[in-house]
Amino acid sequence: MDENNNGFILINEDKPEAEEEVLQQEQPQNEKPKRKKKGFRGSAFSYIALALICSLLGGFASLFLGPRLFGDSLQASTQYNAQPITIKPNDGDISTISAVAKKAMGSVVGITTVETQMVWPFSAQDVNGLGSGVIIRSDGFILTNSHVIADGNAKELKVLFENGEQVDGTVLWSDAALDLAIVKVNKTNLPVAELGDSDSLEVGELAVAIGNPLGLEFQRTVTSGIISGLNRSVTVDGRVVIENLIQTDASINPGNSGGPLLNGKGQVIGINTAKITSGEGLGFAIPINAVKVIVDQIIETGSYKTVFMGITGVSVEEYQSRLGVKLSADKGIVILEVQNESPAYKAGILSGDILTKIDNIELSDMSQLKKALYDYKQGDKATLTIIRNMKETKLEIEFTEVK
Repeated sequence: MDENNNGFILINEDKPEAEEEVLQQEQPQNEKPKRKKKGFRGSAFSYIALALICSLLGGFASLFLGPRLFGDSLQASTQYNAQPITIKPNDGDISTISAVAKKAMGSVVGITTVETQMVWPFSAQDVNGLGSGVIIRSDGFILTNSHVIADGNAKELKVLFENGEQVDGTVLWSDAALDLAIVKVNKTNLPVAELGDSDSLEVGELAVAIGNPLGLEFQRTVTSGIISGLNRSVTVDGRVVIENLIQTDASINPGNSGGPLLNGKGQVIGINTAKITSGEGLGFAIPINAVKVIVDQIIETGSYKTVFMGITGVSVEEYQSRLGVKLSADKGIVILEVQNESPAYKAGILSGDILTKIDNIELSDMSQLKKALYDYKQGDKATLTIIRNMKETKLEIEFTEVK
């Protein structure tokens, strides 16, 4: 995808971020020293001694500095023998990273899509997309990003396995607000990734990313780093805010989207989703615990349904900018409509109320509310904080419906 106004990109495009610049230097040409005809003082012996010393120093400089200054522009001396670098199996994190890669590699897949997009003014063109995914069940369930599968709008979707086999995939579920999707393929006995616990992560832990960073020619590339931060928020496409993200300095590039972020045990702790373009080592992943309940329900029933409130609303910021008015709340959701006999109607919510919290979760727009509702099941109750007539009020809602 294109870079947004906040300097973040979703990472499913097959585009290298920068071209490597190769600098070449020319070897200076040797010039013969010219003896001055006049003004020379000293004996011939001292001059010869000085010339010998300079010659020796020049030889040493050529031997030690030449390769550093000119790289491949100079041929290696016949006395120089390159020794291969050997990584021993007991080299601490090196062996851990190798073990993690070996454990998880077979469960990582490539995903390619074809999406028809409208081009101004009245024409359409097919656009190819590329990303990654991870197998979460042996009978063909694959977890990836919603933007990798064009938010469910791809007209063609292919899944590429480690053995080179390529099959058609079907989108079972996707949510652009969460940037998550589940794809199904008609395969059995597939290698499955082990899911970890993203709630137990600590800053500084080992993090390993596997995916297709710059295209299928670099598929299943392994990079490593650490967990750099937790509970990060990133704005993508200039409007969609993805919250509670894991920050890592493991190298993540276009095409890594949907691939797994793994801990030192080879367990999936996140799904790689975005990176910042204004700096290096700033990648982000969606915590795996955010999707576990969804995955379980989809595997069990074939679909996922969320609880239903029955409201239509808009953010305070958007409401103020459109109407040019000042509200009593700095952020929240302005309720525009309440459906009759809905859970919100029965809770006493009215048009014009400003919804600021659901339990202890602060809300700023409908996207955040939608994500918050994933934590509730049919029959659950919650406390809503609203502002009505410039006063804060609390209401209780019971989620009696799903959709």
